[in-house]
Order: sequence, then C-alpha cells, then structure tokens
Amino acid sequence: DWGTAFGMLIEYMFQNPGFLSDAVDGDAAMSNLDRLYKTARAKFNEDPEFADLARLRVVALQSGDPQTLEAWHQIVGESLRYFTFVYDMLDVKLTNNDIVGESFYNPWLAEVADDLLARGVATINDGALCVFFDDVKGPDGQPTPLIVRKQDGGFGYAATDLAAIRHRVNTLGARRIIYVVDTRQSLHFKMVFETARRAGYLPDDVTVVHVNFGTILGSDNKPLKSRAGDVLRLSELLQESVERANLTLTERSPELDSDAREARAREIGIGAVKYADLSTNRIKDYVLDFDRMLALQGNTSVYLQYANARINSVMSKADSLAPHDGPVDVTLTLVDEERSLLLLLDKFGTTIQQVADTLEPHHLTTYLFDLSQAFTAFYEACPVIKADTEQQLVLRLAICDLCRATLARGLALLGIRAPDRL
Repeated sequence: DWGTAFGMLIEYMFQNPGFLSDAVDGDAAMSNLDRLYKTARAKFNEDPEFADLARLRVVALQSGDPQTLEAWHQIVGESLRYFTFVYDMLDVKLTNNDIVGESFYNPWLAEVADDLLARGVATINDGALCVFFDDVKGPDGQPTPLIVRKQDGGFGYAATDLAAIRHRVNTLGARRIIYVVDTRQSLHFKMVFETARRAGYLPDDVTVVHVNFGTILGSDNKPLKSRAGDVLRLSELLQESVERANLTLTERSPELDSDAREARAREIGIGAVKYADLSTNRIKDYVLDFDRMLALQGNTSVYLQYANARINSVMSKADSLAPHDGPVDVTLTLVDEERSLLLLLDKFGTTIQQVADTLEPHHLTTYLFDLSQAFTAFYEACPVIKADTEQQLVLRLAICDLCRATLARGLALLGIRAPDRL
C-alpha cells in the first residue's frame, strides 16, 4: 500500500543521501522517482532488515517525525512536478492549491480508528483493527476484512478513505461523492462505503459512487507498456500522439509554419488520446491503436474537429457576403437532411443530462459523432452558400451556426479543443 511504499522510499533515501536529485522538468522528475522506487523495491524484497526499517518508517511518517516528513516532502515535490507537467499537456486547470492529498487526513486517522472501535463497527483481530463483512470472503472461504489499522500501528488506504468521507460530509457538506478509480479497487470501495454507512459517516441522503474504469491495452491485449517494457507513462503516450499528428500535418498541410503546425499537432494529438479513452464504455478494457484514433474518418476526435473546421469555413465564406443574419422563416419546408440534423441538435441537452446521471462520457462522444455524420449528410445534400433563396440561405446558416456551437461545446465538455482550421 501507499504507506509501505513511502516508508520504503524514505528509508532508502536516508541510507543513500542525495539519491533523489532535483529534476529539470516533469518527465525527469518521474524518471527520478521511478529509479528510486525500483532500487528501493529491490532492496525491500531482498533485505528483511531493510523491510522492517521501512515499515517502522511508515509509523514515523504518520506520527509526524520531522526528518521523515522532510524526506516525504521531497518525494511529494517531485511527484507534483510531474503531475503539473501532465496537467499542462492535458489543459487541466488544477493547481497545487487544489490538491488535498492523503496526508491531509493524517491528524484524524487515530480518531477514526478509535471511533470505529467504540461504535462496534471494527474489532481487533490478530493485533489489527478490522471490519468484517458477511459477503466478503477469500478463496479459502474465510472472511476478508477491511484493515483500518495494521498490526504495527500503521494506517492504510481504508483509514484515510474513511477519514476523507467524514470530512467531506461533515465539513465540506458533500451530498454526492465520486471516486474515479480503476475497476481493481471495486471491492475496497464496497467495503469502505459499507463501513462508512455503519459508522454513520455516510447519512442516507449522501450518495457515493465508484466510477470504475478499465485498462488500456497494447496490441498484445496486455496492459500497455513502453518500448523498454516498463509501464508507459501518460506523458509518453501523449507525446507520441502529438508527434504522430505532427508528421501527418507535415504531409497534409506543408503550408503551415512550424509554430502553427506544432500547436495544431498538440490540439489533434492530445484530443485523440482523450477521445479514445472517453469514447469507450468506461468499465471495459480497450486496445490503444494510434492509427485508428488519429484517423480522419470514423469515430475519432479528429473527425469531429474536422467537422467543426468545415463549419467554420462555411461561416467564414458567408461572412464575406452581404449580411444574412435576418430572422429564420419557420414556414419553410425542410428537406430530410435538415430535419434530421435539427432533431439531433435538439437532443444535446438530454445527452448531457444522461452523462451527468450515468457518469459515462461515451454517451456524449457517440452523440457528437452522430451529429458530425448528420452535418456531413446535410452539407452534401443542402447547398448553403449557393442556396436557392435568401430565406433558405438564412435557415441553413442558422443550422450551421447551431451545429458549430454544439460541437464546440460538446468537445469542450470532453476537454478537447476545437480548432478553427484543421
């Protein structure tokens, strides 16, 4: 768990001063941490004396030992440097001021443990503080407990999660708490939520939801790895997608200068990764395929971005004409493609509500893909700039404008940029 991992890292730093050097950027920071973790893990597995010291270091950390805290702050600082680097790539607006890490709850861990014991929710079992459940058993048929406090006095995820729930409900006034964590933690959250209900930390009017998600797989249908065989970092995945987009733009749009091409490649490459992840039913694993997710055709962000750019082109041409922004003649007879597109545009609000209710973003990606296809059919069947009449031109420009606004809003909700030109 995180406690043992930190204890292991901190103890190794104490035994090897200067091992964790300052990084020059986010990727280098993660490389430093990766090197520290692998070296410390190997020693932890091979040296029982070091393993015992690492476990004691966890207790020292949670007890507020100054030297241990100083080493811990150095590790956290390197982690934040990497997170900030990735957030910038993803256009995520979180800053260090928004972060409330697990350490925030340390002052209340012992209090939570004592409270659970006093309420009869938890019991002492073989020196550890545990919560048992009738329907949670291991392969041997024996009950599998949620361990709140370990035999050595250290606390794990369970104690922190319970303290966090209590704080979020009592202090922050939360009424719906969403946990976006992968599917492998489903049993953990099931036990944490039930324990919180038993202890009264979660009143009936507070909803907790585990938004679980699957794993990104490589072409071998195994968890995605780097070329060196290590776990692939998100920053590496994003950078490769941007590089591939840049190569495509160099071939397709040689007129772009290097700055414009790099900016466009970033919008396309980052958007492609986000869309590939969000367009899949979140509980399912999926295979990462750069060629597919960067394709101009099919259910990809590039296809949506292209549709948005095409509409912008139409509107720009219309702006060069005499003004055509008069009222729409609602008595005009609609052709099938106009009617289908308008009916689909009318479903945008319902789709957003569906995503909010189910916490499944793929409903929005499917809608936007359908909308883009409907616009393509409309554009091919219904001349806009060369419409037969003035009233028809005004109507079709209004449809284009609404479609552009809807696509841009939908992409923005997915965290994907909608460039004016592609």
